[in-house]
Amino acid sequence: MEPAFGKDLNEVECVYCGQCSVRCPTAALIVKSELDRAWESVLDSDKFVIAQIAPAVRVAVGESFGLESGEVSTGKIVAALKKIGFDQVFDTAFSADVTTVEEAEEFFKRIQNGGPFPHFTSCCPSWVIYAERNYPFYLKNLSSARSPQQIFGSVIKNFVTRIENIPLEKVVSVSIMPCTAKKFEARRPEFQTGGKPDVDIVMTAQEIIKMIKSASIDFKDLEPAPFDVPLGLGTGAGVIFGVTGGVTEAVLRYASERLTEKELTNVEFAVVRGFESLREAEVDLGGRKIKVAVVHGLANLQKLVKEIREEKRHYDLVEVMNCPGGCIGGGGMPLAYPDREVVLHKRARGLYNADRMSALRKAQDNPSVKFVYDKWLGKPNSEEAEKYLHTTYHSRRRITKEYIKIQEAKDAQKVDIAVCVGTSCYLKGSYNLLQQLQELAKEYGVQDRVSIGATFCLERCSQGPNIRINDEVISGVTDERLKDIFENHVLARLT
Repeated sequence: MEPAFGKDLNEVECVYCGQCSVRCPTAALIVKSELDRAWESVLDSDKFVIAQIAPAVRVAVGESFGLESGEVSTGKIVAALKKIGFDQVFDTAFSADVTTVEEAEEFFKRIQNGGPFPHFTSCCPSWVIYAERNYPFYLKNLSSARSPQQIFGSVIKNFVTRIENIPLEKVVSVSIMPCTAKKFEARRPEFQTGGKPDVDIVMTAQEIIKMIKSASIDFKDLEPAPFDVPLGLGTGAGVIFGVTGGVTEAVLRYASERLTEKELTNVEFAVVRGFESLREAEVDLGGRKIKVAVVHGLANLQKLVKEIREEKRHYDLVEVMNCPGGCIGGGGMPLAYPDREVVLHKRARGLYNADRMSALRKAQDNPSVKFVYDKWLGKPNSEEAEKYLHTTYHSRRRITKEYIKIQEAKDAQKVDIAVCVGTSCYLKGSYNLLQQLQELAKEYGVQDRVSIGATFCLERCSQGPNIRINDEVISGVTDERLKDIFENHVLARLT
């Protein structure tokens, strides 16, 4: 099994989410493991190994050790990691709180400057790379705040090393994530300190389960252990980052108090919760109506972006997650079959319960966040914060110059046809168009005069399916239109 047309993964539409490995019926597709690297690090006495645990992981790891789906097992995970040999263990919910503060302040700037809208969240690396490949015109709309994983990676390499007086070369930063795309994200050149990644090793929930089992640890009977200080504290707002709608709700909790200058008594924004593919809400924040949308699943996103581009919908804030249910359905999580929907709902409920049980439920109330700003960054969106907590994104347009020939013309006077088979066009039926074009060439007896092939982007994703006939790009090609297009744009060139 390999990507389309024998290409490498970095040349095609893969967004590294790992959902293929979750759904593979034969288990032939597996996640590339970093388990050996993790063991090598914790067993090296000269290394200081720091782990961060993502919010969604806490409600899933226990499933593999006889605990109920959705049961929060954070303390047991921390205890297991300490037994294995990790020197410090922190909660990614802390850096999710930092992301909330930075992103909300960035959103306020958009409001003051009149846009550009919508403001898209950027915590999901699969969504970010999809936007870079398909929607480069929206990159200015993406939040520049780094994801919680990468913010914590930067904090570890640039702040923890300083306050703990640990040489940078001794520190190994390990993240335990629900998502395989986090492995790709950690390798982005934007996220480095001293020429090395801010996050050295990314392990999925599945990998940490294997690590605990290989260490012969009786997970179920472990006494819970606390996170390390001073950066081990995350609020309920950070915890719900692990479920679809959680980022939006965390930002709304911050924005409400920031814009109204009044304490928020009821912190729950149930209107953005749920498992519908698209949820919309209008929230009054200090007299300003904020229109938000929450979407999970890139196929659902495509429809939404199309309508936004066509000005059929308007939003101030749009949260995007690739995986079903958000991070709780990530490609690196324990398999949830056969009752996937039931398990995802239990995991979501577990995160919401953890939020309700939290003493602090708003990012702005987190003393660990205040500590980092007081001791290092100054204030949100400061020059230091921009340097260490934000990033920029760039266009990653897919193969455009390469023409993958399926039918090659022998005649010198020929017509070249390229059909886009990128995800957007493929889902709209472009593969069928490829087959029909070959049949039409045969029907009209011009197969020796028509070259037919595939490309991965003609840069009109929202208008697809798209085909290129010589230098002319035709959009919105349907089965019904194809014969007329062939007669008027192909045969006409051959007469």
